[in-house]
Amino acid sequence: MKTIQNLGLSIFLLGLAIFTILPFIGSYEISSEKLEEIVNNKGIKSELFIEDLKTTTVGKEFSDPFSFSSNITSAIANANVTHKEKSEWDKVIWDKPHSFSYQIAKDVGGGPVKENKGLFWFLTFGLGIIGALLYIIPGVVTLGPAGIKNNGIWFNAATNRGWIGWFAFVFLVGFYVLLYFFPDYIVNWTYVVDPFSESLSGNMASQWFLYGFLYCTVMTVMAIRMYIKYRHNKYQILRTTSVLFFQIVFAFLIPEILVRFEKPWYDFKNAFPLDYDFFFKWNLDDLIANGGFGLFILVWGIVLTVVIVPIMVYFFGKRWYCSWVCGCGGLAETLGDPYRQLSDKSLKSWQVERWLIHGVLVFAIAMTGITLYAYFTGADAVSGIKTQTIQDIYGFLIGSIFAGVIGTGFYPIFGNRVWCRFGCPLAAYLGIIQRFKSKFRITTNGGQCISCGNCSTYCEQGIDVRAYAQKGQNIVRSSCVGCGICSAVCPRGVLKLENGSDDGSTRYETPEVILGNDIDLFEMLEENK
Repeated sequence: MKTIQNLGLSIFLLGLAIFTILPFIGSYEISSEKLEEIVNNKGIKSELFIEDLKTTTVGKEFSDPFSFSSNITSAIANANVTHKEKSEWDKVIWDKPHSFSYQIAKDVGGGPVKENKGLFWFLTFGLGIIGALLYIIPGVVTLGPAGIKNNGIWFNAATNRGWIGWFAFVFLVGFYVLLYFFPDYIVNWTYVVDPFSESLSGNMASQWFLYGFLYCTVMTVMAIRMYIKYRHNKYQILRTTSVLFFQIVFAFLIPEILVRFEKPWYDFKNAFPLDYDFFFKWNLDDLIANGGFGLFILVWGIVLTVVIVPIMVYFFGKRWYCSWVCGCGGLAETLGDPYRQLSDKSLKSWQVERWLIHGVLVFAIAMTGITLYAYFTGADAVSGIKTQTIQDIYGFLIGSIFAGVIGTGFYPIFGNRVWCRFGCPLAAYLGIIQRFKSKFRITTNGGQCISCGNCSTYCEQGIDVRAYAQKGQNIVRSSCVGCGICSAVCPRGVLKLENGSDDGSTRYETPEVILGNDIDLFEMLEENK
């Protein structure tokens, strides 16, 4: 079996290597006719931009996306500076330079990848999937009897911040930086998923389709790992299936199919304030312009946040969303599962967590309030603060850097719930309700706790579960996502996820002094139920 796993690892690394070098394959060239077509389609009125491209780019062949993109983004920047100085606002190109460059590169790119999309999909995604499965599936035999095995996890370079972990960290961070800020560098990556995008939405793949496709692929493969590792635990099997279903169907397939029918792209499970741009002017205008269906989405989004979310948290805790529905949580529980023990359990970390995540929630609410005020009054600023500026700051710092680059890229170093624990405004909103008014809690039987520490070690939210268990106290923490791993790894059945009363009562109250034999202990615990 070890031989098969080594073969699988080799195949996976080969696919990863090909995926990494893919952006360097191919060429880019703009003809005079293509430039005229681009100018007409995008309504460009800047003569400076057009002349700059004619001088530096048109008629020349570029063998890499970097120099090609550099010419386009420089032309945009130079032209915009002059037009803004002269207040020629109708000639300013407002698109983000690299997004604008991506659209051109996607259209004029050529080479073997674009001409052999199926082949290169197999050489990247295909080899990656086959290799990963060959590495994972033999674990069914080698794991032996059902039960969670974490033997050697702190001696593995991939899961103890060793060189493999740091390599994964650099790769993930690099991927997210390219995805969010330099999509024109990764055009070849989008070519390999064009056939899938065209079959769903009827359009060529964007970098966001690439991300959604890759997201679902990684979650599916790592979900198989979850099924193997947690095969003895029905709760883990069910919630893994749930997050996989909601990600693939609600966050990927349905939104893409909606686009095919000329409807707004929308993820029906994504609630505000996680969906922070829901109340932005461009989105509201788009929804209203789409008539009845757009109004349905608008009403659904409001009802989901104001009514459904608090009711569900009251009955089931924040786990109903964070561990059963949310795509961010789904990736954290599949791809991020090998890194859950890396979550910082210190008191200092908890203090930072509380200030940071609630600060992001306040920021999101304040931004939305300013946005709605500007929308209904027509003002472009509130108390001297431009609406667009605060939206751009939030989108860059929270939507891109925190949720993307840090949120997933930092899995191998800081654990799998960095975003959920420190930055997600929806998690903060859910947590406040869970902490003060929810039937959900993890109950404990302190009399049975042997202080092994498994629960605290594998808590992805950095909760010192053992401290609660030793005292026989309920765990009613706003940060708890109810993943249930603490209960699954407990060798004595001390921890139990329950939806009981919301009066704060505990399942067991451990006496301060325990005397007598096991029969006396059992009787004392029964009396304190």
